[in-house]
Amino acid sequence: MPLVTTTEMFKKAYEGGYAIGAFNVNNMEIVQGITEAGKELNSPLILQVSAGARKYANHTYLVKLVEAALIETDLPIALHLDHGDSFELCKSCIDGGFSSVMIDGSHHSFEDNIALTKKVVEYAHDHGVVVEGELGRLAGIEDAVNVSDEDASYTRPEEVEEFVSRTGVDSLAIAIGTSHGAYKFKPGQKPQLRFDILEKVSERLPGFPIVLHGASSVIPEFVQMINENGGNMPDAIGIPEDMLRQAAKMAVCKINIDSDLRLAMTATIRKYFNEHPDHFDPRQYLGPARNAIKEMVMHKINTVLGSAGKA
Repeated sequence: MPLVTTTEMFKKAYEGGYAIGAFNVNNMEIVQGITEAGKELNSPLILQVSAGARKYANHTYLVKLVEAALIETDLPIALHLDHGDSFELCKSCIDGGFSSVMIDGSHHSFEDNIALTKKVVEYAHDHGVVVEGELGRLAGIEDAVNVSDEDASYTRPEEVEEFVSRTGVDSLAIAIGTSHGAYKFKPGQKPQLRFDILEKVSERLPGFPIVLHGASSVIPEFVQMINENGGNMPDAIGIPEDMLRQAAKMAVCKINIDSDLRLAMTATIRKYFNEHPDHFDPRQYLGPARNAIKEMVMHKINTVLGSAGKA
């Protein structure tokens, strides 16, 4: 099966009250772990690549890894650019075989965001590629995205219709209380998603696919495992999974997950080296890390996304 766009995925997800997982990929083991989980549960997948991942692993290597996953799984898979910050970056990914791109103009003014997003949409649609835009700004740090709490802002529901109609975007990332990275909330702070904003957005954009970024739950067991094996991570509170599942039953059709994958992989590798300090064969520690990724993704598909059996 070739790469697909997210159009049909999101239509089915919206109607079925579930979401598609968008998992960030950086190397072979992560791609394998995610897609093996998807195959076992017969779930559609979005594999997404940040600008940092392209610099680290090389565009061509990542595309070929995803093409290999298509052969091995025969699943509907979209290859998506995460947080593209310029027309040039989006164009490079479109020309290089991606089936979906995100243009993040949320750091610009409303009018400049529209102008940039529209430019990407026009080029992408001419090449059969879909586009995700963003309104509102999430706090947190992830790769090149670095937004302070002071600069973060919720999405304004009264702006979404104009933004979508003037840009022609195919999906919209909104800010309702999620945040990038592992350190989402301060000690004692209670996580809370603004479902009132989500409801107002969905009322203004009926049937339109909404996206949540920064939706890792920062599972405490992996933080503990890292600290028990030489790490020094402070306690981190992520987004409760029941809140994410509620969002997936509403208008949210795409949920981004990255930090949880990183934590699962890092915790497993740290534990392995603590138990086997003399081992040096990468297969011996990357194999268990790949399995941890697979188990994490299966958990997300079953518990958060609800996309099992929907491929």
